[in-house]
Amino acid sequence: MTIQEMLKENNMSVYKLSKASTVPYATCNDIVSGKAQLEKCSAETVYKIAQTLNVSMESILAPCFVKRSSFENFKSTICHRVKELGDIDFIIDTLESQDIRMYFERKWYPESLYLLAMLDYISRENDVPLCDEYDDLRRCRLENTIYPSSVLAMSAASKKDDELRCAEATAIPEFKRFNIIESEVRNVI
Repeated sequence: MTIQEMLKENNMSVYKLSKASTVPYATCNDIVSGKAQLEKCSAETVYKIAQTLNVSMESILAPCFVKRSSFENFKSTICHRVKELGDIDFIIDTLESQDIRMYFERKWYPESLYLLAMLDYISRENDVPLCDEYDDLRRCRLENTIYPSSVLAMSAASKKDDELRCAEATAIPEFKRFNIIESEVRNVI
């Protein structure tokens, strides 16, 4: 959870955070606006803000150290996870982990929706009813279509959109719903 989300959850303004924590307003404002990096602040500043927001220093700093890999790497990791765990264990693991919601809250929409699409696809393949916990996310759609890098490369090489149209025509419906073009998730090495 970001510091902005923590403030919102606590119904607190930057001014109130500053007053309650005794951290100068300019410092709080710079941290909340992203002008100052929280991980570069003194331990005392982080401690005061964490105490005021009633969270641990670790939880307030955690978002600063999360690194986002490429979307292609993410997709590959998910496909390998399905293969390693098996369908039913993948469904259980994904639902228990709450990763779909966590990615969405981080505003990592492609990752969140890809994982949800995979969950829905694997559920359909195994006649498992969909978990209604993510119905709100099922109404979302990425603004721009995401194609596999191999399809984009072939399209660029041929200077035609035939590959893109073909990929769209064969896309798995659960992925296509979110504007993600994916046709092969099982054939991983």
